[in-house]
This record gives sequence, structure tokens and C-alpha cells, in this order.
Amino acid sequence: MRKPAYVVGVDVGGTFTDVFVLDEAAGTITTAKVPSTRGDQSKGFIEGITACVENFDDIATVVHGTTVGTNALLERKGARTGIITTEGFRDVLEMRRRDRPTTWGLKGAFTPVVERPDRVEVCERVLADGSILKTVNEDDVRARARTLAESGCEAICVFFINGYANSDNERSAVEAVRSVWPNPYVTAATEILPEIREFERLSTATLNAYLQPVVSSYLERLEAGLKSQGFDGDILIVQSNGGVMAVETAKRTPVRTALSGPAAGVIAATEIAGAAGFENIITCDMGGTSFDVSLVAGGEAALAAQTAIDFGMVVRTPMIEITTIGAGGGSIASVDRSGLLQVGPQSAGSDPGPVCYGLGNTSPTVTDANLVLGRINAARPIGGKLEHLDLGAARQTIADHIGQKLGLSIEDAAEAVLRVANAKMAGAIRLVSIEKGHDPSKFAAMPFGGGGALHAGALIKDVGLGSALIPRFPGVTSALGCVVADMRHDRVQTVNQLLDQLDAADLGSKMSADADEMEELLKSADIAFSDIDRIFELDMLYLGQTHTVAVPVALTAGALTGEMIADAFETAYRAAYGRLLDGIPMRVMNYRIAVAGRRPGLDMKLFAPTEGKPADACRAETRSVYANSQTWATPVYERLDLEIGTKLKGPALLEQPDTTIFVDPGLTATVDRFGNLIIREED
Repeated sequence: MRKPAYVVGVDVGGTFTDVFVLDEAAGTITTAKVPSTRGDQSKGFIEGITACVENFDDIATVVHGTTVGTNALLERKGARTGIITTEGFRDVLEMRRRDRPTTWGLKGAFTPVVERPDRVEVCERVLADGSILKTVNEDDVRARARTLAESGCEAICVFFINGYANSDNERSAVEAVRSVWPNPYVTAATEILPEIREFERLSTATLNAYLQPVVSSYLERLEAGLKSQGFDGDILIVQSNGGVMAVETAKRTPVRTALSGPAAGVIAATEIAGAAGFENIITCDMGGTSFDVSLVAGGEAALAAQTAIDFGMVVRTPMIEITTIGAGGGSIASVDRSGLLQVGPQSAGSDPGPVCYGLGNTSPTVTDANLVLGRINAARPIGGKLEHLDLGAARQTIADHIGQKLGLSIEDAAEAVLRVANAKMAGAIRLVSIEKGHDPSKFAAMPFGGGGALHAGALIKDVGLGSALIPRFPGVTSALGCVVADMRHDRVQTVNQLLDQLDAADLGSKMSADADEMEELLKSADIAFSDIDRIFELDMLYLGQTHTVAVPVALTAGALTGEMIADAFETAYRAAYGRLLDGIPMRVMNYRIAVAGRRPGLDMKLFAPTEGKPADACRAETRSVYANSQTWATPVYERLDLEIGTKLKGPALLEQPDTTIFVDPGLTATVDRFGNLIIREED
């Protein structure tokens, strides 16, 4: 009997489901891209794996990057949720930080995910120093919980003010709720985020409860579907921080999956670029609806302590720092009332999709513009959703909605759409690079997703990037990220003490004990790791300041001293601000711990073409492509057949099942030893 050898990565997007299969025994890879199934993404998930693997009992591990939680938050389609909180703090979720959707706008509206009638209070109080002023009455808690359940709430969050300092009242209340609540969807705020700042803690915990029924039911359907096919291996879920977690952990803490899909792509890009010798990259994930950008410097992806999924929906949990704009292949182009051309944020998505799909949309999109310009092969649409694209319909919609209104030919109107879309993408890249002190000429763009490689050349020229690195399978990069991601757990705990009053040795012992507990959690997943790393940080600031600085500390055998902490803080503060503030006491606000189980690395030589052919032998046709306001006779190549070392001069098109690559005039493209395509400006 064959030992299970397949590791399968699956990334489910709004348009396509991408599958990456690694056969560890044979050392081979297989990929697939199939249409996502609206309503129940688990169906497309199973169909995608079936396209690559005949027997599911040959699969050892399935790793999944999911957008179920993201979509539920953006579309406000989570479960009806109740909140039990401290008397007087019912409106924390709605008050937020007294910010506004538009900072300088004259008006704005905000509706919290939990309406006021579903936010109820009980009498209890813990002071900021952790002392209990008023013990919670468990009978009152049970009564409030029953009322919320009877009113139709499916999930519930228990949040008490100052619970981070002492969680005894909150724990008692949660136990009381669980004794009467009709399902397991009960969230304790301090179990999700035992950190100071009440709004961020409540928002994160509430969104966790809001997602639990949606994400848990999806994962249960997924487990059942895989089991019905004969699968008996491990299921892992990608977290927003780029690590993976067990499926049961994902059911308890679904808020950690808020940016699961985009994070997987960044992890894969980092691995591919590192092997190819690129330590500084800017990832550009272009799907049907959005364009996601993230900066990787020195081989490390930037992590953010918190993010806002939408206005007022703050999630404070470590996640890869990703900037998203509405500039995907399905983004709609239009001329506004002032006569200006706009692209996005409205999108045709995958259903009905671009006009060329012929499924009912009548508004031109970025994909329609690329088709009109000859950059996409109408007879070879990616993903298997359609047999062909309707070029005539794409030309007509560009003419009707853009060309006639701006007095442009069809081709010039289509190119104008791309220029506006590229300008928006370039702006997002500048936001994560130039505006944060990075020189874009020292970075390579790494486009992936179905449409990213069509725009790489334009981004090199618009932003001044050094080059672009196109992976071997750009359309399934996020699925590859699922396969190579490490397993990771993060924990934060508020300390809130002045350094000169802190027992540093005791703090070190607590941090070490927490790390031991987290490492045991890793080992309980029964996954083989090549190594286990521990990362320790303190959030620190000077007395009187509001914003903290992340301070890495080396914790060996739990040993920590005040002098070590002070030295580490001064090093981090000087690096951030260029100077120190003498004579002002230092405060330790929180400690953070990450424990990462390093999964065995993937040999990127598996991607290298083994039987590559010279460029002339891979040339499929010559196609007229409109670029830079003129028509070019452009050679079209079968990208995956090109041999290592091949060098092509733009303009050129390279086609493969999961994407199309356009090498702009004035650029060159070279196939490296891993099968990647490196695009640079011509000398």
C-alpha cells in the first residue's frame, strides 16, 4: 500500500479556485485552476483537487487559504451576534475611536456589526490594576444570555472592561454563558486578545464571534466533503500572519483568517524570490476584483499589529501588512460626470464577469481592455470557465462607454483604461515603498494572480522598479504559499508597568512558560517540523507617550533583566526616531510571543523546465498587439516550454494555462534556472 505522499495547497478566490499539488515521493508538482463555486466554496475546493489527484487517500495534508471570513466581513454576512459587557460600556463598539469614514467629510454613517438591542450589560467591575471591585453575578449573566439566544442571536461575545488585567470575572461569565448557550459559538474577549485598549479588544473578539458560525460550518462541510472522497490526512488553515493552524483552531478563532488568502501569496513569493536571489520584492496579487500589494525587505514580510477590514471593523491580531485597492481584472471602467475616466472600485467579479464572458455584464472592464489590445488570447481563456472570449462584445462596450465619450478610437480607449488602472496600482506600490522610506529601484515587482503578469512592465516603468520576477505558475502562487507556509501561533499579554518597577526575571519566566505552552500546541498538531523558532517582543514607550515601539528581545532559558530590556528599547527607539529621550522613564506595555514550526522547505528546482526548448521552437503565433499608441507584430510563446537561459525582447506575449505575461516594448525577459521569468529594462 502506497504511503500518502501528496501535499495539496488550495486557495479559494472570488473568481477561481487554485490548486497546487506536491508529490513528495516522486518530486513532481501539478497545478489546476477551476471556477470557484458561489454559495458553497467547498464544492469548487473538491473539484479542484479532483482535477489533480485521482485517489484522495494518497493525500497526506491539505492546506487551505480561504476568503470565507474576509467575504463575510466585507459583505456583512456573518451571524447575528450578541454582546454581554460591563455596565456602562454597551456602546464601545459603536463609539470606536471617534473616527469618521471620511476624515474631512461633513457627514458619515456607521452601523456596527452588532446592533444596540443585542448589546446588553451586567454589573461587574475590575480596576485597571487587576483588583476586583465588583464580582459578576453568574445568574444575571445566564439570564442575559438566554434573552439574547431567544431573540435570535447565533453567537455571543463576553467582554468586560479591564479584563486584560484580571480575567476572573470574564472567565466566570463565559462559563455561565456556555452552560445555557445552545451552540459552541461563545467568545471570551480575553481569550482572543488579552491586551489593553477596550475598543480594539472588543472589536476583534466581536468579529471572531460574528465569523464563528459561518467559518465553522464551511470548514465542517469541507471536512465532510474530503472525508467522503476517502481523505484521512491533516487539514491546515492559513492565518493572516502567514502561518498555518489546525482546522479546530481555525473554528475557535476564525478572526485569524481575515486575510488568509492574500497572506499565502506573500509567503510563496518570499520563498520563490529568496531562492532566485531577490531579497527585496513587492508582491502584486491581481485577481478578479482587487490588487493586493505587500513589501518584503531583506527576505522578511512586514507584519502589522492590526488592520481595519472595513471602516470600524478593526482586527488586532498579527497579520502580513497588505494594501488592497479595487483594481482587478473585473474592475469596471467608466467616464464620470466631469468627463474623467475612472477604473474601479466597482467590479463585475466572476459573475457575471467581464463583458467578454458573455454572461450579462454590459460595462467594460480591465480584462475587456486587455482583450481588445490583443494581450489576451480570446481562444484560450484561463481557468476552464469558458471555451472562448467574445472579442466583438469587448470592442463594442469599450467603444460605447469609453471611446465615444472621450473621442478616442477603440484601441486608444482600451489603452487609456489600462493606463488608469496601472496608475492606481503604481500608487499602491508607492504607498508601501517610497512613503515608507524604501527605494523602489532596489526592489523587484513580483506579480501573480491571473492578471498580474500582464501589467508588470508598466509598473516597472511607472514606479521605477528595478525589475519584475514572474514565478513559474503566477496564477496559483497563493496555493503554493499554502504548501510552504510554516505553522505559527501568536500570543500577546498586557503588562503595563514602568520598567524600573518591573520584575524582569518574573516577566522572562512568564514569557518562557507561555512559549513552552505554545510549542506543545504546535506538537499536538502531529506535523513534522524541520525546526521550531521562538520570537519574543515587547511593546514599549516612554512615559507620557501613546504609541509603542516593537522591541525584539533575546530570551535564553527564560533569563531577562531590566538592563537587557532598556538596551533593547533604546536600540529600537533610536532606529525608529533617530534619537532617545533622556531622563524619561520607560514603560513596558505588552509582551508578544510567536512560536513557529518550520515545515520542510520546497526545492524550487522542481519548477525548472527539464526538457526546455529554444524560443523559436516555442513560438506559437504572431499577434497584433496595441501598445504605446501603435500596433506591434508581437510573437507569442508557450511559456512553460522555454529552456533555461532563454532571453526575449519585448514586445512579446507568453501564454500558459494559469496566466498570460506581456513583455512591454523596451523590456527584456530572461528564464532563470528555476523557470522564473525576470523582466528588466533593455540596456
